[in-house]
Amino acid sequence: MLSSALSYLSASRGKRLRPQLLQAAARATGGDAADTLASSSAEAIELIHTYSLIHDDLPAMDDDDLRRGRPTLHVAFDEATAILVGDGLQAKAFELIGSDDQLSAEQRVGLVTCLAKASGFDGMVGGQGLDIEATEKTLTLDQLKEIHALKTGALITAALVMGGIVGLANPTQKNTLEAVGEKIGLAFQIIDDVIDVRSDSATLGKTAGKDAAAGKSTYVGLMGLEAAEATAMGLYEEALGLLTDWGSDADALRQLLAKMVKRDR
Repeated sequence: MLSSALSYLSASRGKRLRPQLLQAAARATGGDAADTLASSSAEAIELIHTYSLIHDDLPAMDDDDLRRGRPTLHVAFDEATAILVGDGLQAKAFELIGSDDQLSAEQRVGLVTCLAKASGFDGMVGGQGLDIEATEKTLTLDQLKEIHALKTGALITAALVMGGIVGLANPTQKNTLEAVGEKIGLAFQIIDDVIDVRSDSATLGKTAGKDAAAGKSTYVGLMGLEAAEATAMGLYEEALGLLTDWGSDADALRQLLAKMVKRDR
């Protein structure tokens, strides 16, 4: 059953933004060689992201029946299978990093620590907990930002920082990557809310309007559609500005930042 579920997942690949960000950050700080060395870490962060979506869709969480244009894993199989697959993907992610002998022990420890923190109580898990508590409540803008900084932004920021670890970034570069991650992570989530209003389920590959229907606060609901979109674009420009002095090795990263906010799904 688990092998069938994994085959089902592999047939419905997502955007793979986080692994692309990781590899682009590695290239930006360490050139072509670092990009190549980042492959296992990039796969690991995608496994963590996929596990989070599987668990996020469960009836006890956000209770969604559609993901990446197909029935969610617990619908296609059952809840127990979905939970076990999610657990297994999480464990496999750390195995991939820990067994990558192309990286130094210091790099592997740094990567595992960064990914674990972004995935746990100080990241996705913490954000999901706050998100559940916020159901049927009207939040302030700052409260909503806090939730998404953890639930969504932490893993996006981790992707950039992990790329810097692979690329042997200096402290200034790491700080810049973290700042870029915080800005683009928020912009990405705001655009998600904008698209959720403008698109339908078939375009999105997931249930449109789900958060609003569930009584959750959204950026569009708090700010209005035009203001939300303008805020996201402003954050994108700020993130791009942080990379002004970075050379051509950061071009792939700049292109990805644009892709994250200038999208329709």
